Amino acid sequence: MRKHFIYAALTFFMMGALPIMAQSGMTDSQVIQYVQEGTKQGKSQQQLMMELSAKGVTRQQAERLKKMYESGQIGAGTEELRNTNSDSRLRKEYLRKDTKAGKNGYNMGGSMNGYGIMPADSAMYAGDTYILVDEYGKPIKKENPEDQVFGRNIFTNENLTFEPDVNVATPQDYRLGPGDEIIIDIWGASENSIRQEISPDGTITIPGLGMISLNGMNIADAKEYLKSELSRIYANEGNQIQVTLGNTRSIRVNVMGEVMVPGTYTMSAFASVFHALYNAGGITELGSLRDIRVARNGKTVANVDVYEYILQGKTDTNISLQEGDVIIVPTYEAIVKVEGKVKRPMKYEMKGDETISTLLKYAGFFASNAYKNSVRVVRQEGRQLSVATVERDNFGSFKVMDGDVVSADSISNRYSNRLEIVGAVYRPGVYEFSDRINTVKKLLTQADGLLGDAFTNRAVLYRQRENLTSEVLPVDVKGIMEGSAADVELRNNDLLYIPSIHDIKDEGDVYISGEIKNPGTYPYADNMTLEDFVITAGGLKETASLVRVDVARRVKDNKGTEASETVSQNFTFGLKDGFIVDGEPGFVLEPYDQVFVRKSPSYSVQKIVTVKGEVLFEGEYSLNRKNERLSNLIERAGGITAFGYTKGAKLTRVANEDEKKRMADVLDIMRRELGEGLTDSLKLELDSVFTVGIDLEAALAKPGSSADIVLREGDVISVPEMTSTVKINGAVMMPNTVTYLDGKNVGYYLNQAGGYSQNAKKSKKFIIYMNGHVEKVKARSKKVEPGCEIVVPNKVKKNTFGNIMGYTTSIASLAMMVASIANLVK
Repeated sequence: MRKHFIYAALTFFMMGALPIMAQSGMTDSQVIQYVQEGTKQGKSQQQLMMELSAKGVTRQQAERLKKMYESGQIGAGTEELRNTNSDSRLRKEYLRKDTKAGKNGYNMGGSMNGYGIMPADSAMYAGDTYILVDEYGKPIKKENPEDQVFGRNIFTNENLTFEPDVNVATPQDYRLGPGDEIIIDIWGASENSIRQEISPDGTITIPGLGMISLNGMNIADAKEYLKSELSRIYANEGNQIQVTLGNTRSIRVNVMGEVMVPGTYTMSAFASVFHALYNAGGITELGSLRDIRVARNGKTVANVDVYEYILQGKTDTNISLQEGDVIIVPTYEAIVKVEGKVKRPMKYEMKGDETISTLLKYAGFFASNAYKNSVRVVRQEGRQLSVATVERDNFGSFKVMDGDVVSADSISNRYSNRLEIVGAVYRPGVYEFSDRINTVKKLLTQADGLLGDAFTNRAVLYRQRENLTSEVLPVDVKGIMEGSAADVELRNNDLLYIPSIHDIKDEGDVYISGEIKNPGTYPYADNMTLEDFVITAGGLKETASLVRVDVARRVKDNKGTEASETVSQNFTFGLKDGFIVDGEPGFVLEPYDQVFVRKSPSYSVQKIVTVKGEVLFEGEYSLNRKNERLSNLIERAGGITAFGYTKGAKLTRVANEDEKKRMADVLDIMRRELGEGLTDSLKLELDSVFTVGIDLEAALAKPGSSADIVLREGDVISVPEMTSTVKINGAVMMPNTVTYLDGKNVGYYLNQAGGYSQNAKKSKKFIIYMNGHVEKVKARSKKVEPGCEIVVPNKVKKNTFGNIMGYTTSIASLAMMVASIANLVK
């Protein structure tokens, strides 16, 4: 309710008798807070309007606040306005997320962007950024700092209000006027205190003296005058009289010309020219900062140059205002842009008699890398442009004009005295070209001489000609240093390259792989033997063969004229303890040799298998032989217990890389046939463990037969207890699990599940046995065993993956499921 009352009050103020052009001494935040507090106290709209009108709130200010309210910038709470000066808030781009209204963008309050007060702008969301747009939805472009006019934003800076300090001693030259409060304190033989406000006709009334005129007097004169008058009724002897200024009056000044909001403003009597310009919203694009005039009683009393305040700190022209003063901001005389290598490149307002020197002073003078002997001036001459090059001696006499663009270029990146030496010297780098360093030998001496690997027979001198083309000169460094060859004179920008023997020689690398601790490529070194290389690579692994180390060497014949059939030379060695080559010790390697350390054929790590379930000693076992069979492992585990069911024993195996590849191929086929969506929704993945169908009873009865399979690492043999049930699943009337009866066939168990369903594919039914075997039922007399599962597929045109999953719920791995699919689609 309070929120709606504020809106109604603002609307009422606009309709009431508010002054049109007078300016309030209250900020927007103070107005809103005043209305809120008055609402809490139960004041009526009429009463609030009269009080705010007396305080100078204008109809224009109320209308602006109403628009801000309508755009969502003023809500039930006004923290945004309380925390910022409202006048300054109008000058910044202020974004506030409108979460309560459910908007996707941001609203920006009326902002001062250098062109005037904008209506409530907004921001469009684009990617991860917010783009400010105007009321028509067009992006607001941020102005380049170099295109801004120096000093123009001083009156739009929320941190620089120029607001007068009323808590300081009253200046002695302050002139009294109607509205000022005079405090007269008398003590001593008599004690009295008189507080009087100067009336509109400029007088105060003192009992016993009557009306005394103080209008226009300064504080110092008023004190002496009042003491003189009061001495008539208070004896001077034994009495002290002190005259001070209490509350000061408000004054009205007019701000005209090129300001954002021209008009009449009510301010403190201590207010200055700068504070009035701040209240008026600052200077427009056309306004002058260099010739702001203050008119009083029809005469100009001050000419304000803002640049003198910014650059020199001069405040004498920022005079205190008086009642009725008129501040006039004319249009600028000249705007000149300075760009390039100056410390503060931007636009500057210049007066008619100012020169390049003055402009450079405003711009902070040249940057460190600027060419300081001349500047370039581009000027509009009638219908075209002209260019003037102003030399340094003429900076103080060349006057700038409106629209001039002054450019300061950077210095050239060329050197006047530069030498450089690179390569195999102790201190390569750039050196000064002078009488002290002007030959090859002197330059080498300055670089602390040659490194040990320097190739001295021929060095290269790169020289730049006058036309900026380059040439190469050979240098006999060895002869120069020994004195057998003449020293070479150097020129500016010469570069001397001393090659290293490693730079011009292809030394290559050596390579080692196989059963070595740190295989890889290593840099070649002279006299590196095979033993040295093995030690460098970390030594042999436990798996390495000491009787077979191969070395492959490139075939090189730099003088050959015919193609060779030989691709490489190969050497084979054995190693003894201490990495000694067996048979030919000290075999020296050559660049690009490749060493292969073979794995010992007699080396083998333990291979672990697991037996669990109904055996006498279940647990992990290490295989004795590569071809150890199922029956051997059961025998080592103590045999089957009396409770074990050998026909139900199964083996799970970890898939090797070839098996994983085959299963991945099957999975790809299923995805193509069934579609990615179905297979992804079922989260079908490859299983690294699959079931192998075994016949443990046959393996134990006839060891070494085909049923007695060979084991491999990771195998797990499970021997279950006797299971006396049979499961019936798939396209039957009622899937069921029933007791196993010896001699009963498939038909009997199908009847226990209510028989076939309507969509049963009778000819495709199959049995899944406990040991992992899957067999198709070709006749009703097919043998049923304890623990098995009878599955009847649905009678559909094409088996879908969902149906397959429905009647293969007992299959534990992808490998078995693939086997089931193979049976179904035959």
